[in-house]
Amino acid sequence: MKLKAQLMDDVTVKRALTRLSYEIIEKSRDLENVVLIGIKTRGVPIAEQIAANIETHTGVKVQTCTLDITFYRDDLTKRHDLPTVNTQTLPVDLNDKEVILVDDVLFTGRTVRAAIDAVFRFGRPARIRLVVLVDRGHRELPIRPDFVGKNIPTSLREIIAVHLEAVDGKTNVEIYEQDENEPEIYGQ
Repeated sequence: MKLKAQLMDDVTVKRALTRLSYEIIEKSRDLENVVLIGIKTRGVPIAEQIAANIETHTGVKVQTCTLDITFYRDDLTKRHDLPTVNTQTLPVDLNDKEVILVDDVLFTGRTVRAAIDAVFRFGRPARIRLVVLVDRGHRELPIRPDFVGKNIPTSLREIIAVHLEAVDGKTNVEIYEQDENEPEIYGQ
């Protein structure tokens, strides 16, 4: 796999997260009733940054949670021989809340479908919306983000890599291309 290009640098990512925060502020009925749920791994620091931006601009501290959707994926057997079942609880009651799922990259929609399944295990929200830093296309399910940092059309042989300071020690978005002789990686 070879690096094709850097699509967003640190400043561009921060600018996109600020814009996403403002869009959430504008389109949310009641920020006190909003819960940002970061999909593990990189959705978590994105959710935390959006929550911090919202608090800075409105004074409202939006609740954030982490969601591990591993057990809810429909492709578990392709990813792991013996899946680890994560018993998880969320520190907030989701009933009648406006839940906003947060992820780094939207691709096929399977991660989001798994996250929605998981959310309903914890309650019955009034509404579920989706924010992603990058939408790369190639949906397999009828899932559409409500808030998008950047649309990046890709081929199936390309991989979008989001790096965040909290996880990777740097912040940027890069696109990689698989070599022709490499088997197709079905991932980000």
